[in-house]
Amino acid sequence: MRISVIGTGYVGLVSGVCLAEIGHQAICVDVDQAKVDQINRGVPPIYENGLAPLLEKNIQSGMITATTDLENAILNTELSLVAVGTPFDGDSIDLSYIRAVCRQIGAVLKRKKDYHTVVIKSTVVPGTTDQVVVPELETASSKKAGIDFGVGMNPEFLREGEAVGDFMNPDRIVLGAIDETSLQRLEKLYAPFSEVDKIRTNTRTAEMIKYTANSLLATMISFSNEIANLCSALGGIDVVDVLKGVHLDRRLSPLLENGERIVPALTTYLEAGCGFGGSCFPKDVKALIAHGKQTGLPMQLLQAVIEINERQPDRIIGLIRKHFPSLEGIRVAVLGLAFKPGTDDMRESPAIPVVTRLLIEKAAVKAYDPVALNEARKLFGTKDIIYCDQLDDALENAQVIVILTRWSDFQDIPRHLQDLPSAPLVIDGRRMLEKSKITNYEGIGL
Repeated sequence: MRISVIGTGYVGLVSGVCLAEIGHQAICVDVDQAKVDQINRGVPPIYENGLAPLLEKNIQSGMITATTDLENAILNTELSLVAVGTPFDGDSIDLSYIRAVCRQIGAVLKRKKDYHTVVIKSTVVPGTTDQVVVPELETASSKKAGIDFGVGMNPEFLREGEAVGDFMNPDRIVLGAIDETSLQRLEKLYAPFSEVDKIRTNTRTAEMIKYTANSLLATMISFSNEIANLCSALGGIDVVDVLKGVHLDRRLSPLLENGERIVPALTTYLEAGCGFGGSCFPKDVKALIAHGKQTGLPMQLLQAVIEINERQPDRIIGLIRKHFPSLEGIRVAVLGLAFKPGTDDMRESPAIPVVTRLLIEKAAVKAYDPVALNEARKLFGTKDIIYCDQLDDALENAQVIVILTRWSDFQDIPRHLQDLPSAPLVIDGRRMLEKSKITNYEGIGL
């Protein structure tokens, strides 16, 4: 198929590249000329595992190109995926980018004779496609949705850091549409994934599936952290052991007939830590809370999920204060700045409130992250933090080491500590290290 992907962020660029990889001719559209030029050179403007080689391969083969010319992209494709941002402004999601793109697409559809399908891939609250997208397209095009052009909703389930793998090996594909032609085109788009479960539904249900999936995972994380905090308050309990006992429930990790245990990835959300972040979980849960409130249905459980998560970074500071009541001048190495491994995304990262508090308290902060240092410099500046390109540089002379991201590199920290002249305090914000291997250890839920 000939497709256009509007928006080249994490979702748009990964979707465009992966769709090109499975045989579609893709045009990526963005208003930023610098990003477009970079993509056309085969260099992704974001860090995402496995994305760079796939982009370079498909740029060289001509299966994907990038442009700022939305009109040309629409006229020369049969289906458009809209993957622009939908930030949460505190009261509701901001649909200004969605509205603007739909008006631009509609203006082109007014002149296009062929049937074109517009598919929303951005995360939007239930009813948005019907109540916002369709009217904007109809008004700008002077045409009728479902008759003159098609509309669909195809939510993404891509984990940052694992997005390429998730796209190429999906566990389900949700196809929402208002008309049969659009549904058929979505079927054709994902035809190479013939063995994958596909849910065919209306656009509202498709939108709700996305929010429900993210809200469930966020709830599991906050549940684990609330249990962890109770373990700490009670004393003599390690939440790692508690949750391990929960994971062994055969309904969570079934045993095969040969005795082998299946450990689903879902159990990784039942682990304690310093909280969730990123561009999806915080925004999506808050948006669903706001949407429920507007509908007259308070979302009390999800409100608690957010409140627990927002307090969790304070636990890190509290663990440091157990040993250093005053943080002024204390040499702190912050390890991990991205909200999760495999990405340079720092949006809503627990590292932001932790580092901010350390700086306010006048700690001497060093920071290390394998890929997110440039993003950190944009957020924190370069005046008060020493950014380290190597893990050993960050550890040198540190009195406190704080782990905030579960990068695999940090598994070797016990070995690195052996080379230090004194044993620093290690605050394990992800409970990823064996506490018995570290002299001065503190962790969430311990």
